[in-house]
Amino acid sequence: FSDHYLEVDYDLSEVMFVCTANSLNIPTPLLDRMEIIRIPGYIEDEKSKIAEKYLLPKQMERNGLKNDEISLDAQIILSLIRYYTREAGVRGLERQIAKILRKVVKERLMATKNTKKPTIINEKNLENYSGVRKFKFGVADKSNVIGQVTGLAWTSVGGEILFIESSISEGKGTMSITGNLGKIMKESATIALEFIKSNSSLLGINKKVDYSKYNIHIHVPEGATPKDGPSAGITILTSLVSLFTQKRVKKNIAMTGEITLRGKVLPVGGIKEKILAAKRANIKEIILSSYNKKDIDVINIKYLKGLKFIYVNSMAEVITNALTNRKVINSKLI
Repeated sequence: FSDHYLEVDYDLSEVMFVCTANSLNIPTPLLDRMEIIRIPGYIEDEKSKIAEKYLLPKQMERNGLKNDEISLDAQIILSLIRYYTREAGVRGLERQIAKILRKVVKERLMATKNTKKPTIINEKNLENYSGVRKFKFGVADKSNVIGQVTGLAWTSVGGEILFIESSISEGKGTMSITGNLGKIMKESATIALEFIKSNSSLLGINKKVDYSKYNIHIHVPEGATPKDGPSAGITILTSLVSLFTQKRVKKNIAMTGEITLRGKVLPVGGIKEKILAAKRANIKEIILSSYNKKDIDVINIKYLKGLKFIYVNSMAEVITNALTNRKVINSKLI
C-alpha cells in the first residue's frame, strides 16, 4: 500500500483489518470481501451483571463515594435499564449511574449536618435522581379482545412486543395499513388476507361474507417507530381471522412467525430476545414455528420459566390455539 500523503510504502500482506458497524448498510462489493461476525446486544440480565460488577464500582471510585455512603440495589439497576435507556450496549446505563452518583455526592456535601447513614436510592425516590422515565415497555392485555393480537419483534436494542389491531367497516373492499410499516410487513398483510379469502371454511369464517362490501384497516401502534420484516405474518392473520369470526383473542398469548400463501408457518430469527420481551410483558404462552424449537433448546432454562411454548406448522393450528371458542353475538359477519 502506498501512502500518497507521506509518500511511504507499507507491506500490508500480513495485516488483518477489523471493522465494526451498527448495521450492514455497506456497499455489496466491500461486504462480499468480508467475513461477517454478528454480535447480539446484551440482554437485561447481562446488563445488570455488568453494571453491578463493573460500572457501579468504577463510577463510585470516580465520584469519590464509599460503599457505606450509598445504597443502590439490583432492582434500581433494572429500572434504569428498562425506563431510562434503550440500547444494545451499556454506555447510556453507565451515564445514568454516574448521574445518580454525582447528585448523591452533591447532596451529601451540601447537607447541613454530617451523616454516617447511607443515601438510599429506591423506586420511590429514583426520579429525584434520574428524572422522569424516558421509556416504557408493552404489557400483555388483561382481557380477551377481538381483532387485537400481541406479536413479538426483534430490534437492534433487544426484543419488543407489538400490538396488531384490525377493524372492519362497510365499504368497497379496500384494505388500508397504518403504523409506519415497511414493504415486507405490508406484503404479509396482503398474503394473510388472500389466504383467508381462499380458506374461509378451514378458518371457521362464514362463507357468505362478501369481502367486497367491507373495508379492512390494519394498524400497528407507535407509528413513530419503523417496523418491518416477515415475523408478524401469523400475528396479522390471527387478527383478521378474529375479526371475521368475531372470536376473541386469548389474553397473555403472543406469537411470531412468517406465513405463506398455503398457510404454512415458517421460522423467524431473534427468538431469544423475543422470548425475554414476552416474559417481561407478563406473557404466558408463545406460538411459534416448530422449526424454531432448536432456538428454544439452546436458551438457558431460567429464562423459560413460566412460559408455555406452542409449536405449530400451519395457520389452522395457530387459530385453534390463539382464539377463544365463544363468538360475540349480534355481529353482522356471523
